[in-house]
Amino acid sequence: MNSLIRAENVTVRYGENIVLTDVSFDVQAGDYIGLVGANGSGKSTLMKAILGLVPIEKGKIQYSGVGRGHTGIGYLPQVAVTGNTLFPAEVREIVGIGLLGGKKFPKRITKNDELAIESILEKLGILGLKNKKIGDLSGGQQQRVLLARAMVSRPKLLILDEPTSALDPRVRSEFFALIKSINENDGTTVILVSHDLSSIKRYSKKMMVLDRELVYYGSSAAFDINFSMARGLHHHELND
Repeated sequence: MNSLIRAENVTVRYGENIVLTDVSFDVQAGDYIGLVGANGSGKSTLMKAILGLVPIEKGKIQYSGVGRGHTGIGYLPQVAVTGNTLFPAEVREIVGIGLLGGKKFPKRITKNDELAIESILEKLGILGLKNKKIGDLSGGQQQRVLLARAMVSRPKLLILDEPTSALDPRVRSEFFALIKSINENDGTTVILVSHDLSSIKRYSKKMMVLDRELVYYGSSAAFDINFSMARGLHHHELND
């Protein structure tokens, strides 16, 4: 299989605190990786290191087919779903932001861009919301809009940092199923950070467990046996 990203002995430090130590793994094209770990385990830091948003003290990350930063990578950061009904931006404007990063000045949305925006909104089942203000939408609808922004440039790799934390269980389940469909039907490689261990284990192909170092990386189907043998931890410990 084609390796998109290879991390070798990655160590990240914030001031005096070492957040990640000697983390090594490969991300293969077509992977759907569920990344879990307790608060402070380094999950978001690892994603930011892949994106080039935080410096690496030691080790290296190699890229093939995607670039350091946002080239070929769609990113949905950990954000709070807004309940501000006065927030003025329309859905089409929010999604269009995902196309501006690769443009030279002056950065404008073209007719072809408008078609790309409509296409991804239709794919995610929210085309009818195109001209709605994002502050007027439900939490699940807003998260699909932000997903559309991350996907509109057709990235090879999609990184999602706690995308369902503010959603109710039913909407959360629908979102996980949507990401699985994108992975299987479009071939988009996915890394999804989540505290929802049961759901991510159900939908992902691989599991990665961090505790400032790499504790487990392997098949989701074999996770229960292999992880418990390696660490002797129970599931609830990942959700602290």
